Amino acid sequence: MQPNQCPVDPPKVDAPTEGPLTTEARRLTPDDSSLYIVSALPLSEKLLIEDIRRRAGRGKRPRIPAGIGDDCAVLRLPRGHEALVTTDFSLEGVHFRREWHPPDAVGHRCLARGLSDIAAMGGEPIAAFLSLALPAKLPQSWVNRFFEGLLKLAHQFQISLAGGDTAESPNGILADIVVLGSVPRGKAILRSGARPGDRVYVTGELGSSAAALDQLLSGRKKKIGVTDVPRHFFPVPRLDAGCFLRENNLASSMIDTSDGLSTDLSHICQESGVGATLNAAAIPRAVIGAARTRVDLKFALHGGEDYELLFTASPRAKIPPRIKGVRVTEIGVITRQEEMQLIYPDQRAETLEPQGWQHFARESM
Repeated sequence: MQPNQCPVDPPKVDAPTEGPLTTEARRLTPDDSSLYIVSALPLSEKLLIEDIRRRAGRGKRPRIPAGIGDDCAVLRLPRGHEALVTTDFSLEGVHFRREWHPPDAVGHRCLARGLSDIAAMGGEPIAAFLSLALPAKLPQSWVNRFFEGLLKLAHQFQISLAGGDTAESPNGILADIVVLGSVPRGKAILRSGARPGDRVYVTGELGSSAAALDQLLSGRKKKIGVTDVPRHFFPVPRLDAGCFLRENNLASSMIDTSDGLSTDLSHICQESGVGATLNAAAIPRAVIGAARTRVDLKFALHGGEDYELLFTASPRAKIPPRIKGVRVTEIGVITRQEEMQLIYPDQRAETLEPQGWQHFARESM
């Protein structure tokens, strides 16, 4: 079990029972498990969609000729651009818990996951689509605050909620966000571009989200204030930094730190056919709480949900110490040998194994 998630037994989704809530039941899987979601919601589906449409804004934007209100959204890509498409689940009991996470933070984090993926490609977001399954007894006030958090972040980056789906979940909240972005043709920054000799960099600081969840999961704290660990509750996708790196041809490969530095760096190494050596002392560890305590190295190495950018660059590239106001730290070098190593200040070296979050890995549950 990794500290960057909130694992509990996943909500059981049962087949619908007889009664008015079973009308228009939607089968979720084609196998024998017979999982269903039905159409009832805290508000009726029609009223909920109308409320979402009102909150999202009715005005058409140049890139979205048609959005909520039609069977499909109509989107327009900038000339000479390619589409970027990403999707991420936010599951109650896995990615958040209602007793720990305010509704607006859940909505914010839901969209931030998708926006961070767009940032990692050097792209610009255009529109988001949300499929949301809610328990029938969930207070409407929770739903309202969820959308307040999601739409506030959407407005910050000037993207539109252009559609999605709604349904009832017999147990637990399930949100699936799809984000569409664009990038100039052939300019997307991939994981596969790292070369031996490239330097390894990361934006911001690492480990605060994992350290916060460790305190909650261990029972040392029953609740953590938003101001104590703001980047756990309201992470800021590094879209501006990602675009800067792409526009200035600085990054040879890039990924966001959603699963943890060790795991995300291993993805770059695997896709690029290289290895890496990291300087333990250089890794920027976050500080949390009123006492501004620096997190343990293990959280910076293996914790996830920081949503910073991890990238490589040629040793000839001039990487500024700050990009769009965000600190940038050189933490290592890409090597020919296809393994990762961690070097401590006393020059002791050890193999760095990817120990971040991996869904369906037995040790992650």
